Amino acid sequence: MACLSKTCTKPPNLAKKSIIARWQKTQKQVHRFQEKRNALKQSMKKATTTEEILNCMIAIDKLPKNASNVRLNNRCNITGRSRGYLRKFGISRIKFREMAAAGKIPGIKKASW
Repeated sequence: MACLSKTCTKPPNLAKKSIIARWQKTQKQVHRFQEKRNALKQSMKKATTTEEILNCMIAIDKLPKNASNVRLNNRCNITGRSRGYLRKFGISRIKFREMAAAGKIPGIKKASW
């Protein structure tokens, strides 16, 4: 919830710095292990025996858990908010609404009928 006091210095709707830092760390780790993970998955698909498949699965399992692409979630490029993310614009619904109302997003205007 946003701080309503006039003495509060924290901007509203910003994710904690530690959460954003953790997200960035996970992104780097995913990028670092992406080729190795893809190579292991391809070799698992090409494997013909159960033993080869099992060895590939064990090798994938030994990689860090945060090296998997499914561990990433989309975050607002402005605030770092993870919920209410609009993929087309790369921002959260709250920032989208503010920017659209201010006319900062080309081609977007408030609906009225």
